[in-house]
Amino acid sequence: MRGTNQSSVSEFLLLGLSRQPQQQQLLFLLFLIMYLVTVLGNLLIILAIGTDSHLHTPMYFFLSNLSFVDVCFSSTTVPKVLANHILGSQTISFSGCLTQMYFLFMFVDMDNFLLAVMAYDRFVAICHPLHYTTKMTHKLCVLMVAGSWITANLNVLLHTLLMARLSFCADNIIPHFFCDITPLLKLSCSDTHLNELMILTEGAVIMVTPFVCILISYIHITSAVLRVSSTRGRWKAFSTCSSHLAVVGLFYGTIIAVYFNPSSAHSSEKDTAATVLYTVVTPMLNPFIYSLRNRDLKGALCKVVHRRTFSV
Repeated sequence: MRGTNQSSVSEFLLLGLSRQPQQQQLLFLLFLIMYLVTVLGNLLIILAIGTDSHLHTPMYFFLSNLSFVDVCFSSTTVPKVLANHILGSQTISFSGCLTQMYFLFMFVDMDNFLLAVMAYDRFVAICHPLHYTTKMTHKLCVLMVAGSWITANLNVLLHTLLMARLSFCADNIIPHFFCDITPLLKLSCSDTHLNELMILTEGAVIMVTPFVCILISYIHITSAVLRVSSTRGRWKAFSTCSSHLAVVGLFYGTIIAVYFNPSSAHSSEKDTAATVLYTVVTPMLNPFIYSLRNRDLKGALCKVVHRRTFSV
C-alpha cells in the first residue's frame, strides 16, 4: 500500500466521549443544550449588530464575523456527535472525515485571525484614538476579514491534501468524537514525516503569528492605559478590552492544553476534555462574555428580544 493514493480504509470509527450508556444519554443532552445555546446566542449577536445602526463600527463588524465563525465551528462536530447517538452509529466515511477536518481547522484558523484583527482594532482605538476613523475604514476591515478567510482556506487545504495522500491499511478506530489530525496521523501506514513537518513549520507559523500580534497589541495598549492620569480613565480604557482578553485567554488556553504540551503529559481523558472546551464550550461562552461586558451590545440584544417577543 505504501506509495499509493488509494486508502484501503473506507470509513473510520469515532469512539466518542464515553462507552457507558448512562453517560452517553447525559452527554447527548448536555451537547444538545450547549449547541442550541451556542447557535441562539451567536445568532442573536449577529442580529443585534445588524439591526442597530449604532453598532455598525469596526469592532462590532469583527464581532459579528466571530459569532458567525463560532456557529460554523461548533456545527462541524456537535451535530455529528448527536446524529451518531440517535442513529446508534459511530462511523464516518474517509471523505467525510477529511471534510470535517478541513472545516474544523479552517474555523479554528478564522477564530485565531479574527482575535488578532480585533486586538489590532483595540490597539488603534486606544493608542491612536484621533486617527481611528481614518485608519479603521470599512474597506480595510473587509480586506482584513477577506484575507483571513483566504489564508485559512489555503492553509487547511494544504494539510487536507497532504492527509488525503496517506494510506490507512488496518486500524480505523479514532479515540475521539471528531476527526482530529493527530490521531489520523497515528493510524496511517504511510510515511507521515512531510505532514508532521508542515504542521510544525507552516501550521505553527499560522497559529503563532496572530498570537504574537495580539501580545504586541496588548503590550502597547497596557503602556497607553498606564499613561492615563485618572483611575476612571484607565478603567474605561481597559473595560473596552476586557471581553476580548477573556475570549483570547479561553481560546488559546485550551488550544495550548491540547496541542502544546509534552506527550508525556497527555492522556486521552485530558485531551478530550480540553478539546470539548475549545470546540464546544468556547463558542458557547463567547456571546455571554461580550454581551455581559458591553452595555451597547446588551441594549441592542434587549431591543431584539423585546421586538421579537411583542411581534409574536
